[in-house]
Amino acid sequence: MSFFVHPNGLCESTDIGDGTRIWAFAHVLPGARVGADCNICDGVFIENDVTVGDRVTVKCGVQLWDGVTLEDDVFVGPNVTFTNDRMPRSRQYPEEFLRTRVEAGASIGANATILPGITIGRSAMVGAGAVVTRSVPPYAIVVGNPARLTGYVDSGPVPPLDAGVPVTELAEGERVTRTKVKGVTLHKLGFVRDLRGDLSVGEFERDIPFPVHRYFVVLGVPNEKVRGQHAHKECHQFLVCVKGRCSVVADDGVSRQEFLLDSPETGLYLPPMTWGTQYRYSADAVLLVFASHYYDADDYIRDYAEFTALVH
Repeated sequence: MSFFVHPNGLCESTDIGDGTRIWAFAHVLPGARVGADCNICDGVFIENDVTVGDRVTVKCGVQLWDGVTLEDDVFVGPNVTFTNDRMPRSRQYPEEFLRTRVEAGASIGANATILPGITIGRSAMVGAGAVVTRSVPPYAIVVGNPARLTGYVDSGPVPPLDAGVPVTELAEGERVTRTKVKGVTLHKLGFVRDLRGDLSVGEFERDIPFPVHRYFVVLGVPNEKVRGQHAHKECHQFLVCVKGRCSVVADDGVSRQEFLLDSPETGLYLPPMTWGTQYRYSADAVLLVFASHYYDADDYIRDYAEFTALVH
């Protein structure tokens, strides 16, 4: 294999991929595996039980301790701190170090701290200086201490239905806006304003485009919490935020889009095989969900990698 090690670098491993460059004062221990076309910058330390995929960039001043895996195309910014023991003591070692995985395409900003035993999801973005204390969903953007989810990569918020978005008339009394996510549609529901009190109305199999067998209500969600993060194999869902507001990210495995639900006049249809995530709940948010099937745990897909494999 052909790889480069700077004269002031020390590489004890023989498991290094073609085209990888290891720069000055970097130290790679014998048991480490580093893939092809990686860039290991000055002052990086890589311990034995570490796997680095292909085309990974590790900037200056980073230590990759036992138990860390970086998948393909990961970017690790300068002085990022990984950890592998939640309760370290001098000269006391656990039987096995906690495993930390950074999935393909994810980026970690400078000076972030990554606690052990977590997964940073595919193509996620960790902000500079963030302290990541729990696993990060695929494509999520997290910042702060402790790190909080603030958005999703490439999701792009959708304007409300009354903000000039083209509306397609699909049936009498029904207005629907198609989105860039396969099968996902926004629905303009009936809403009557009255001095005696307002009224919101929808009709099953007209406004809600499937037979309904179940409903559930989500409320009292703290603002920093994230719900959903799964897909259904067969179940259709229709979401209406009847009070307050929340954001929903729909993902078909290729495209994703973010929707703000802040009115009982707006419904969001999620067909089967759509990965759905809800976050940014207001304190008073009440989310009403209609479902086409009775609850069935086997209908859920809770692993994003499994979801994308099934989609493709």
